[in-house]
Amino acid sequence: MALRAASRRGRWLVRELTAPLAPGPPRAPQPLPPAGLRLLPPAVRFASSEGHGPGADGPQRKVVVVRITSPVMWLRTRFYYLLIRLYFDPDFSIEEFTRGAKQAFSLVSKLLSQSKLDLLEELVSEETLKILKEKISLLPDNHRDALAADIDAIMYTTEGDVRIYYDDDGRKFVSILMRFWYLNGANLPDEVPGEAKVFQIMFGDESMKEKKHLLTANYEFQREFTEGAKPDWTITRIEHPRLLE
Repeated sequence: MALRAASRRGRWLVRELTAPLAPGPPRAPQPLPPAGLRLLPPAVRFASSEGHGPGADGPQRKVVVVRITSPVMWLRTRFYYLLIRLYFDPDFSIEEFTRGAKQAFSLVSKLLSQSKLDLLEELVSEETLKILKEKISLLPDNHRDALAADIDAIMYTTEGDVRIYYDDDGRKFVSILMRFWYLNGANLPDEVPGEAKVFQIMFGDESMKEKKHLLTANYEFQREFTEGAKPDWTITRIEHPRLLE
């Protein structure tokens, strides 16, 4: 019953998103966003409590990112969360974990952007940190700037793959892959092969333009649940597609 209800809500959302807009002047074709994402038409405005200058009454704009999750994937991840609560941590909450993951992502991405990798030793696994040191040293300045994600610039967060496994010594682990979509104003080319949609956000009148890139990042968090292990999540994989390769 819940699955059928979710399906009906999904169909309703698709109809709402694909409903024709009011007639207007012809528009140039827009580049497509990455798979699984949909950006609402430019008539939707960027979220801001201000116009152009203090107390301005000009138009406000916001970006709405909508992602329709596969019902199979949704059920699979919820099943794993149930197993985590039953066998590893009865207080586990994906909502609380997501809030912590967003904060960790924002902090780590900023330290990467500033090349302060020594400050990541308590947050990132030793193997991952070694790989990052090699990659960061080769990045151009604009790519390094694009790694940073302010917490308020994170547009969308979702969990990806969830794994529960044991190693050869019988230690128990849980890993959760988190995916982030965030806005960044780094000076990147307008067209980046394979990159997410690049668009302009305008505050106040049309003469004031601020260009933003909608970028993606994948961070994998791992925790050992063996008796006596530290109750800490460690980042074991960091991916910023087309920026950190």
